[in-house]
Amino acid sequence: MKRFRNLPAIGLALSLAACVAGWFITRGAGEHKMAASPSSAASQASLIDQRLLETAQSMAALPETAPEQDLAREALRLTDHELDQAFATALREATAPTVSASGPLAQLNARIAQIRARMAAGQKRIAQLTKDAAASDTAADQLELARAQSALDQDELDDARQDLARQGGDEHARLERALQEHEAAQHQAAQPVRFPGPAPAGTLGQQARAWLELGGLRGQLLAAETQSGSQASTLARAHDTLDHSLSGKSGPDAGGDAEAEETAVLVARLQHLSDQRKTLTELDHRIQDCQQVADVYRRWSAIVESRRVGVLHLLLRSLTTVLAILLGVVLLSPVIRRTFAKQADRRKGHQLRVMSMLAIQVVAAMLILFVIFGPPTQLATMIGFATAGLTVVLKDFIVAFIGWFALMGKHGIRVGDFVEINGVGGEVIEVGVLRTVLLEMGNWTVKGHPTGRRVAFVNSFAIEGQYFNFSTTGQWLWDELMVTLPAGGDPYQMSQQIREVVERETADDAVEAEQDWQRVTHQYGMRAFSAKPAAELRPSPTGLEVVVRYITRAPERHHVKSRLFERIVELLHKSAQSAVNTA
Repeated sequence: MKRFRNLPAIGLALSLAACVAGWFITRGAGEHKMAASPSSAASQASLIDQRLLETAQSMAALPETAPEQDLAREALRLTDHELDQAFATALREATAPTVSASGPLAQLNARIAQIRARMAAGQKRIAQLTKDAAASDTAADQLELARAQSALDQDELDDARQDLARQGGDEHARLERALQEHEAAQHQAAQPVRFPGPAPAGTLGQQARAWLELGGLRGQLLAAETQSGSQASTLARAHDTLDHSLSGKSGPDAGGDAEAEETAVLVARLQHLSDQRKTLTELDHRIQDCQQVADVYRRWSAIVESRRVGVLHLLLRSLTTVLAILLGVVLLSPVIRRTFAKQADRRKGHQLRVMSMLAIQVVAAMLILFVIFGPPTQLATMIGFATAGLTVVLKDFIVAFIGWFALMGKHGIRVGDFVEINGVGGEVIEVGVLRTVLLEMGNWTVKGHPTGRRVAFVNSFAIEGQYFNFSTTGQWLWDELMVTLPAGGDPYQMSQQIREVVERETADDAVEAEQDWQRVTHQYGMRAFSAKPAAELRPSPTGLEVVVRYITRAPERHHVKSRLFERIVELLHKSAQSAVNTA
């Protein structure tokens, strides 16, 4: 049994040792420094894969320390550069519009091609007329006409391109608008980002919350790192595919007999090959940007993990403090038990032991609460908590004190009154500030004698419960007596005679009781009470019984009942003698 009694202390000691070991292992954690280059803010774009930039923007509001803020800016800069490279590639690839096989888009593309061809011819004619305008007035007039026609062709080209863009056939125009929106958003986001500082971690609750939040942040960083690596892999596959398709197509002879092709077609092929080479270069830059973004998130994750270990160090220190307090309480319990067991008065020793243990437990609970939540920082808050706690603890005492004022009022109770409180009746022998003491009486109608016991009640019964006072109007109460009638006589006549005897003996008390009750009930507008005795004839297994109820004073009830029984016995004796004489 003793072996199991020591289990709590052993368990707390082992837990305390584990926390101390963890606290020692994690010392010096959380001091991670890393520099990063400045960056610009990111913005939102369309038509281009922008998931990396959106991830960097969502992560930009999470850093709390200076190294993390630098890494967040670096991630924004790299993802923004990668998006710019994607825009450049898409714009170059969309420069030559794709010709639809049929439909309105095919007609618009053919119209744009005709206008461009006409504008190209017009530019050559303008160049020639510019040379001839100095020597001939006719050439000068023709130059003006050619320039006007070129302006008209340009307006027609713009209108045709707008029609094509409206019908979704001009990818280049849409990309240009998206790029303009991207640059405008960059200027709007150029404001310096305000990063929140590190969350406070002085208490056990704050440390646990910070540890969980850092764990969630590290999970987000790992997801962002995975996303960047996946994007780099996707771009690398696209680069390899394009590089493989361009193998052996670097010169004009790669496609066959170059002399059989026209010069314009050959120039277009070379231009297309040049654009594809530029796309390869831009893909290389984008792959490098994605890899660097992944590295940024990796370094950021390392910083967060270092901070998390530092918070774990503080958390273990707080847990060590809590376990030390609990272990101290467990170890002090047997010491206090043995100390007060030596008291000569066992009852007093038990009380001192209970009070000492309660005081130690209260102090330990307060210390643990301070470790978990920290001490209150505002005086008003501390006063409020103290007042609320005292109100809850001292509720019964406060209600009892207020009840004392109610008992001392006009309709309260006094020493010597006969009262009934919570089913216990007796004579009041003390009305204190917090309690009322009665000398217990037996049942009013059966015994009516003191039992010798003192009963104490907290005065809260005057507020929260009810009590009966038989002494507020002369200490009057209704009492009753029971008489078994002898056989052979007239029961109705005998009952009437007994009632008359009781009425005669209690006439003065009945009149005085009616006067007292009338004074009490008059102020409330109630009808007057009658205090005359009442007799009732009842059958019983032994014959007929007469039950008489009458009014009397509570202190005199036993004396009055004895006198009434004496008169009734005399009446019965006379009735018996009369019956004998008559016979």
